[in-house]
Amino acid sequence: MKTLVSRPVIFTRKKAVLAMAVATALTTAALVEAQQLPPAPAGAAAAGVNPAGANASKYNIAVVDISYIFKKHERFKTTMETMKKEMETIEGELKGDREKIAAQEQQRNQFNVGSAEYKKMDEDIARQMAEFNLKMGKLRKEFLEREAKVYYQTYLEVVDAVKYYAKRQSIGLVLRFNGEPVDPNRRDDVLREINKPVVVQDQIDITPDVLALINRDQSGGQPAGQAGTQATRPAQSQIPVR
Repeated sequence: MKTLVSRPVIFTRKKAVLAMAVATALTTAALVEAQQLPPAPAGAAAAGVNPAGANASKYNIAVVDISYIFKKHERFKTTMETMKKEMETIEGELKGDREKIAAQEQQRNQFNVGSAEYKKMDEDIARQMAEFNLKMGKLRKEFLEREAKVYYQTYLEVVDAVKYYAKRQSIGLVLRFNGEPVDPNRRDDVLREINKPVVVQDQIDITPDVLALINRDQSGGQPAGQAGTQATRPAQSQIPVR
């Protein structure tokens, strides 16, 4: 016979059984839902992974935008800005020399053509113009040679960074491509798009990683921030530490 004391115990047991049943149902539903969800992209679990290059290690192939790296290469930009200022200073000096010659030409024209004064000044002006042209040609040649060396050294640095990253990520082939958006109204853009060697790439763009590796080495170990040319190109990436 059930007493008043035993009834609460029976009631409590019923609630416990019901709670266990509900918990089991919820767990089963969660497992079913998890099985139905699509798998996460490769490498997405790690914080800061470059989603644009998530499949590079998977396929052992990658693409890199060299032109974009040059535009965002911190030391290259600094060097080119310095050279630009130097060229502006040189152009100012050349402009001053040319203005002096122009002033002498005006002074020469005050004399009669064929006079001794005219001939003397004309010869002097011709000599100065020859020296001016030689000076200008020499400075231009030196500047272009320096610029070519800067471009070449920067390119070698980029190639070294690509090699290092590819080796660490087990990537066997890296192709060059251009990730700039295409303006259909510009003929050069259209031709570039038609003639590009890489037609389709499925998240194998390692450009952000390579750029971060290069700029990190130039900023004392901290990756420099960069903005992508494409919406899929992230501002941060995860790269191996040397």
